[in-house]
Amino acid sequence: AAASRVFAFRDARWAPDPVLEPSAAVRTPQPVPLVIDNGSFQTRAGWASADPAVPAEPLLRFRSLAARSRGARGGAGAETQVGNDLGSPEPLRWLLRSPFDRNVPVQLELQELLLDHVFQRLGVASQGCVDHPIVLTEAVCNPLYSRQMMSELLFECYQVPKVSYGVDSLYSFYHNKRQNWPCSGLVISSGYQCTHILPVLEGRLDAKNCKRINLGGCQAAVYLQRLLQLKYPGHFAAITLSRMEEILHEHSYIAEDYIEELQKWRSPEYYENNMHKMQLPFSNKLLGSTLTSEEKQERRQQQLRRLQELNARRREEKLQLDQERLDRLLYVQELLEDGQMDQFHKALVELNMDSAEELQSYINKLSLSVEQTKQKILQAEVNIEVDVVDSKPETPDLDPLCSEQSLEDVESINEFEPLFAEEQPEVEKPVAAVQPVFNLAEYHQLFLGTERIRAPEIVFQPSLIGEDQAGIAETMQYVLERYPKEQQAILVQNVFLTGGNTMYPGLKARVQKELLEMRPFQSSFQVHLASSPVLDAWYGARDWAVEYMTREEGWITRKDYEEKGGEYLKEHCASNVYVPIRLPKQAPRAAEALAPSRALTSSTGNPCEQA
Repeated sequence: AAASRVFAFRDARWAPDPVLEPSAAVRTPQPVPLVIDNGSFQTRAGWASADPAVPAEPLLRFRSLAARSRGARGGAGAETQVGNDLGSPEPLRWLLRSPFDRNVPVQLELQELLLDHVFQRLGVASQGCVDHPIVLTEAVCNPLYSRQMMSELLFECYQVPKVSYGVDSLYSFYHNKRQNWPCSGLVISSGYQCTHILPVLEGRLDAKNCKRINLGGCQAAVYLQRLLQLKYPGHFAAITLSRMEEILHEHSYIAEDYIEELQKWRSPEYYENNMHKMQLPFSNKLLGSTLTSEEKQERRQQQLRRLQELNARRREEKLQLDQERLDRLLYVQELLEDGQMDQFHKALVELNMDSAEELQSYINKLSLSVEQTKQKILQAEVNIEVDVVDSKPETPDLDPLCSEQSLEDVESINEFEPLFAEEQPEVEKPVAAVQPVFNLAEYHQLFLGTERIRAPEIVFQPSLIGEDQAGIAETMQYVLERYPKEQQAILVQNVFLTGGNTMYPGLKARVQKELLEMRPFQSSFQVHLASSPVLDAWYGARDWAVEYMTREEGWITRKDYEEKGGEYLKEHCASNVYVPIRLPKQAPRAAEALAPSRALTSSTGNPCEQA
């Protein structure tokens, strides 16, 4: 049972997205909408069409990240990689950039890179523009400036015909709406950066009573990383954010009662039965005692050959360099012998020499060095041939520098060989029989106990990480208390959970427990979890685009953009509420009306007072 709870990190690399060829149904009879779920964690894109030839799944799914290298020294330009083209985020962690601040896109240059990647990989073939309508998700109560910049990017840069904005969690609510579900409900959306409590009344978002908690999956991963780095300081670098996200996705859960669950973990039996071991990668080469004598001898031979090859390569490089310098000096000496004094003196200045005697001295030294290097190379070749012919087991144990030993030293070593030969079996026999006490695999294991519940608990208790915010339960109660009791009863009949951070086991039971504590005695409520909390936002946006493709409701055309500005929004069942910018009217100043009478009064007054 203990061995079955040892889990290895996958450390999966992202496969680059291929360039897809869209089917003809995407273009005919008219261009179909392109649905983009622009999330702060992941971007999902695909086509919205009722034609069965068009896939009803997001064709692209990649992390909303971009990395721009500085370029090589050889003159190559900077290379930009987006999404799955990064391969793995950890080697490029310090280069990664995101267009989002929390869940709001603010870096439009990086957002343009993500959209370029989407249009290129989906095979948008129109020249100079994107002639498909765009359905794009945005944050709840998105700032007008962010929507204005996004509309400007889509209409001015890509020349899209029309665009529609909607809230991802409302699209998910729209997609999961059953026939017997009420149109009102309380949506709890928890994503990578934020958690939202959204009341929906009669199918429309009540934006005045929406609340946001600035906690999500990103903060849980950072908190888990800090916990494990403090617990295992020897594996500080191996505890990466990518591995923490893997632990959160596959090994964490929400406790129905956090204090009671911690009391269970205090039991040694409960700890042993529920603790998960995460195996970090390691190498068995560190265990030198597992090598046999033959393997050690073979390794010494390889090291000896490697050292000999390295020394031979260095001698050849030194010989070539010295020979080039000697040829240069001999050429200058020939100028002196031919009587070309001007060129000779000029060459001496370039060589930083003063006289012909100094030149001759350098020539003699270099000639001697070249001859010595040639002799060493010949001697090394002879030694290599001798090593190949000789098959003594003692030869690999000799140091490569021992070729210069005297004959007396070799004979003195041979005198002690019988003594070592007698003791050698006695020494090697117990070493081969003793098993290593240190378990290297167990040393590279992370034991996950209470960390499995502590990291995801921060959305209910932000004080665990020092955040002065209310959790999901307190915020949900605060939102409900802003309505009359009749509307409260309507809202709690459809509490809807969506978002990637709601996929923890036990979250639905925890929300039900919190509602049971805050609601009146014997009152009813219903909690529903999205069928696919991660992808339902894209599915809902696709359903909306197929239904409203030929209507004008919810679509912002280029004419609307030019007349009403980039911040303009056409509302629909899954959109934000449009609040236009209202500039305050300047009221007529009473002082300006009284200014002429004051001027007349002052003209007839005392000149000193006028001054």
